[in-house]
Amino acid sequence: MRLLKTAMLFATLSPLASYATLGGAPSTGTSSPTMLRAAPQSASASNTGVAHKSATAPYTVRESRDADGVTIREYVLPSSVVFAVTWEGPIRPDMTALLGSYFPNFVAAGESRARGTGPLIEGNDDFRIESAGRLGHFFGMAYLPRLMPANVRPGKLK
Repeated sequence: MRLLKTAMLFATLSPLASYATLGGAPSTGTSSPTMLRAAPQSASASNTGVAHKSATAPYTVRESRDADGVTIREYVLPSSVVFAVTWEGPIRPDMTALLGSYFPNFVAAGESRARGTGPLIEGNDDFRIESAGRLGHFFGMAYLPRLMPANVRPGKLK
């Protein structure tokens, strides 16, 4: 019985360990994220699609894929704070774990609009979310405008 409880606890908490929390520290889950470095706008990505490290890059990008095939990218400031997350995959990721304390903002944004009217694009000066998709292909991003580096535009986060 004790083993069963331990296994259930681990299964419940393991999705939380695989994602970053917006506004918090980057993930340290066991899914071995791929480290990417942000490149300045004048630099181009290599043929592999991975940007090269640059001394002027204001953030790093950590990419991981969860068990459901959802690709999560965490945009991390040098102070180890996640200022943005993006996702793409066959289902939406666990938004509670991904957004952390900003999850109520996500719920409020969803409730403030009519269902089925297109993508969710809501936000304010503290939190912004853009989420869209269809069955089998969901994507989106959430970011904190106050933490976004000055020369970074949300449209550049992919």
